[in-house]
Amino acid sequence: MMLLRVSIAVAVVTIVLKSLAWWITDSVGLLSDALESFVNLASAVFGLAMVTVAHRPADAGHPYGHHKAEYFASGFEGLLIIVAALGIVWTAVERLLHPHPLDQLGWGVALSVISSALNGALAWVMMQSARQHRSIALEADARHLITDVWTSAGVVLGIGLVALVGWQWLDSAVAIGVAINILREGASLMWKSSQGLMDKALEPEVMDEVHKTLASFEHHTIRFDHISSRRSGRRRFVDMHMHMPAGWTLGRAAALRTSVEQALMSAVPGLRATIQLLPTDVEAHFDDHKDLI
Repeated sequence: MMLLRVSIAVAVVTIVLKSLAWWITDSVGLLSDALESFVNLASAVFGLAMVTVAHRPADAGHPYGHHKAEYFASGFEGLLIIVAALGIVWTAVERLLHPHPLDQLGWGVALSVISSALNGALAWVMMQSARQHRSIALEADARHLITDVWTSAGVVLGIGLVALVGWQWLDSAVAIGVAINILREGASLMWKSSQGLMDKALEPEVMDEVHKTLASFEHHTIRFDHISSRRSGRRRFVDMHMHMPAGWTLGRAAALRTSVEQALMSAVPGLRATIQLLPTDVEAHFDDHKDLI
């Protein structure tokens, strides 16, 4: 949550810098860059709120916790990015039809470069933290900041070309290119958010670790089947059946199940394993058409 608070502070600073750059140059490209910084601010504020909710402990109304709240932050950020991109296109097309000379390009470029350096440094730190904590809210904010850096680079390049060759339409063309780029990023964030809310299965490399761990316990009298998995925010869940000899005592069976659960949770951080015990000669069927009614 500390990084999201830092992101809010950096967003405020970059809004001031980029808005000033637009004000003194009257560049629609720099205006598009400034608008995206407003999206950064709104996204960071909403992301902080959702991460706060996600950290709440499980309760009677939410026995599996509140981890999915982070997906709302990612989806909201994607939506804001798309809205900002449409606004940029509208402004850029209007300026393309009515070109306007740019002023004081040196100061505008300098302010844009400074704000991009701040965003780039913060994005790198946030991405490392997102991978460590498996936080989609942090990842969404980091990816948006990275997009913002590329946006600023494109704007600076466009302004440089305008100053070099005098083609005023390049400013609007760069702004439209920026909008297309952030539209792609916004759509990607919304897609990832929707997949998380739909209980997508664990990553293939994580499931490889699960199967490798289970293989260490398998025996001609012990086997595992009906293995299913899902992700919920930073939490990972896996369910399965463990078959064993019918003559085993409940205590012996429960002890083995505990060993398997502990091994799985050690192999995959943040994993919650649920194992149902069944005798070797008993099968569970989930494909009966009556179960789908």
